[in-house]
Amino acid sequence: MKRTAAAVSAAVLLLPLTACGGDAEAGGGSTVTVTVGYQSKTINTVTAGTLLRSLGYFEKQLDSLGDGVTYKVVWQDYATGAPITAQMTAGKIDIGSMGDFPLLINAARGEQLGRPTRLVSVTGYNLRGGLNTIVTAPGSRLTSLRDLKGKKVSTSVGSAADGTLVRALQRAGIDPEEDVEKLNQQPAVGASALAAGSADALSQFVAWPGLLAHQGKAKALYDGARLDLPTFHGVTAREDFAKERPAVLEAFLKAQARATDYLNDHPVTAAEKVAGITGLPAEVVYLYNGAHGIATFDPAIRPRLVSALKQDVSVLKSAKLTGDVDVDSFVDDRYVRRALGTTYAERLAATPPAAASEVWPKGSAWTRTFESPAELLGHVSAHRATVRAAYVPDATTGTPWFADKAVWVADGKKLLPFVAPATAQDYVDGHGGASVVTYAEALERAS
Repeated sequence: MKRTAAAVSAAVLLLPLTACGGDAEAGGGSTVTVTVGYQSKTINTVTAGTLLRSLGYFEKQLDSLGDGVTYKVVWQDYATGAPITAQMTAGKIDIGSMGDFPLLINAARGEQLGRPTRLVSVTGYNLRGGLNTIVTAPGSRLTSLRDLKGKKVSTSVGSAADGTLVRALQRAGIDPEEDVEKLNQQPAVGASALAAGSADALSQFVAWPGLLAHQGKAKALYDGARLDLPTFHGVTAREDFAKERPAVLEAFLKAQARATDYLNDHPVTAAEKVAGITGLPAEVVYLYNGAHGIATFDPAIRPRLVSALKQDVSVLKSAKLTGDVDVDSFVDDRYVRRALGTTYAERLAATPPAAASEVWPKGSAWTRTFESPAELLGHVSAHRATVRAAYVPDATTGTPWFADKAVWVADGKKLLPFVAPATAQDYVDGHGGASVVTYAEALERAS
């Protein structure tokens, strides 16, 4: 019989469906429901969630299996990875995507409850840790991590952003448990707390820091890339599902790879698609997912990311969120290797695109890159009315940031951007004659 795959939008908490379990007779064949948990606004998972869903690649890939089965794909959207893990360990979600710290909690909970899960691919990553940022209110006098001592900091405990906060404070000589008051809040709640003044700073994952900065509701205090430790998001699957339906999982991973190629080949269009679905500004989506964005997208599970995952375990253990996690057993790249075949090794060997200064003109489906931040400033100065967004890489970490939100330093004829004031000050302290200048002054110098 001709087999078709249908996508179903479901209200998360009202679904009576079970994940890939209940097969039902359908005209002599069978119907299988595949349930995918994703986070629409955690935009470094879009190739396994928002963008993938909008392109319909998973359903098309299932259509090509030719196994006489009708597949019904149910997409469930969540704000964080924790409820995805809860649903997976209850047998109600087959495939989910989340950040590195939630992935470890996913692994721990799965083993603890006798429903083991496996990391089967990667979505977006940053090898230095730039996906997480600590921000403060626009008028805040805080300029460095040392200023957080005795302050209230909002984060989501157990998230990668919390991990960044803990590590950054420790490196600054601040006890994250004793010297600051940590507020365990969802990202939206933390953003409101920052705006209301009930939190002095906010440590969060994509796309919250960039969104708040773009809206003029926050400014960067600390660039997570200063830790120089990889952060990433990935895809996890229930082990029993993977064993029972390997062809379905491989179909998902092939579809994810296809969505990844679409994002990399059409970064502006992909950003517009994700923005239209999530309600996030396209300029913010592009900051993270653009051609030279903070995130690099590739499904290959890189050894360096696995190594970082092992280092993350100690942070979660110290917070008593997990015990030991057998990362080697959790990571299972067999399915993605089979799904991608000979291209897997090529993807694994590929290097992230180099950082670049980039302008997105208004009304354009393309962007323009520049040799230096100073050249970008010169262009922006001459074309202010036609620039939709301008992005520059931090001179120290390479993390892209909005040009008008960056901290600028003039060093002779050089104009250097930084995400956070402390990074800029470190440069100034090490280069005689260098000084911090306003964005307006930087534009004037470049014109």
